[in-house]
Amino acid sequence: MILTKILFLILIVICAFFYILYVWNFSLILLIIFVALPVVMFFTTLITKHLIKAEFAVQNKTTPKNSSFPVQLCVVNKSIFPIGKAEAHIEYYNIFNNQINEFEMLFPLQARNTQRINFQLSSKYCGILKIRSAYIDIYDPLRIFRFRMGKNICTEIAVMPEIHEVNGAISYTDRESEESSVFSENTAGDDPSEIFDLRDYINGDKLNRIHWKLSSKKDELIVKEYSMPVDVPCMIFLNLKCYEDSEYTLPVFDTLVETLLSVSQFLIENERIHTIVYYNAETRDFSEVSITSPEVLAVTVRNLILSVSDNLYCEPPERYFQVNPNISLSSFTFITSVPDTTVLHYIEENIDADIRNAVVVVKSPKSAAEACSGLSELNTIPVVIGRITSSIKDIEL
Repeated sequence: MILTKILFLILIVICAFFYILYVWNFSLILLIIFVALPVVMFFTTLITKHLIKAEFAVQNKTTPKNSSFPVQLCVVNKSIFPIGKAEAHIEYYNIFNNQINEFEMLFPLQARNTQRINFQLSSKYCGILKIRSAYIDIYDPLRIFRFRMGKNICTEIAVMPEIHEVNGAISYTDRESEESSVFSENTAGDDPSEIFDLRDYINGDKLNRIHWKLSSKKDELIVKEYSMPVDVPCMIFLNLKCYEDSEYTLPVFDTLVETLLSVSQFLIENERIHTIVYYNAETRDFSEVSITSPEVLAVTVRNLILSVSDNLYCEPPERYFQVNPNISLSSFTFITSVPDTTVLHYIEENIDADIRNAVVVVKSPKSAAEACSGLSELNTIPVVIGRITSSIKDIEL
């Protein structure tokens, strides 16, 4: 663009000499045209700048991880002057990471028209992907002047985590809710308040389970099978506190959320209603959500991701335990990214649960051994970044 200005300035100088050397009217007209043209270009482009609006448009505010999704930059030119060249500088990044990706797009703008520029993006990690225009430059037809507009126009996309297979074990010998009202449709249990099935008597069955009224009608012994409550007190606590700001921050966060999602999905598949607890930066308090179905789980994970602040601030778990000191559970699973011995020892000594797990996300197999030391009453399970299935294959819930 500087070269264009220099060439145009040279042309004006040539026209001035032409006007001095020749007295014809043509030389004067030519000089006026070359002097007035940049002025006209400047003001028409300046007016056009104030009549241009830009925004991003996305079909869905959520997208699966590692999947391409379409984004559209809509630029509306309300003026009567066209723009032959516009240049948009686009940046996108996960707000939990400082790594910014960028690219440029060139396009024209017709007068009184809307230009829609489509492009595809994807994210390797879950979180919130922020897309913004650092700026949009527009040029006059002669490419002499450049005006900058459209700074920090942005939109956000929630990138959802993936579910990993969990081959753990569900314990059915734990405590039951005192007011259990939800029972398994596939597994019998010991709750006499709900009958699961009726079957013929087998030698060794307890006499108090015989259905005497029905047995008298059929002239054979019929035994009642009781139901298995699935709304037993079971909790997954996600500690989102980030203890390190480095290139591992985003992979650790991704592994934390996907571990939570995978364990919760495993419980739902085994008809185990449970509670998820996490710190909500929007409400500045801990959120408790009862997970009863995959649909509820999907909404909860989405709300969890959208609630996390870009600095990954999280209140320490001790605050929740202080407000809720009398926790009595069948199963308690604590998911964290660092073996904070203070919290883990508190869980080991004060959380009343039949099964207590500490799932610790670590950087490498070498650091996994450190996460397992010094805790005899707590099932400590190290999860290496990106290796969820192999790490929690033997978890008991």
